[in-house]
Amino acid sequence: MGDFEAQLRKFQKELSAGTVSLALLAVLAKAREPLYGYLIAKELERTGDGVLSGKQSALYPVLRNLEGAGLLESHVEPSVAGPPRRYYRINDEGRAVLRQWIAAWNATRDSLESVLEGVER
Repeated sequence: MGDFEAQLRKFQKELSAGTVSLALLAVLAKAREPLYGYLIAKELERTGDGVLSGKQSALYPVLRNLEGAGLLESHVEPSVAGPPRRYYRINDEGRAVLRQWIAAWNATRDSLESVLEGVER
């Protein structure tokens, strides 16, 4: 049984690698104002039903990577309660990439649904 669990965890890890980036861009695209990490994580918990699987710390490297790729912009603001907060917002290039990723996601989902059709679940 342990081998099946290890295979499932590996599959879930590989699957989540791209989906977290897609979900982060989507959350920021829908936001009316820049958000800091905790608020992004809370929005993902509220709407994403387990995208982060309780690993909020996993989103910070992804946010940095998305910013490094030129898809997000950020700024730091002081906080009255705790350390300064880094706020993120999606830029025009990020919105263009998000549109491409959504199309790719939809095509992949549709293809997989066709392949999986009829498989006992």
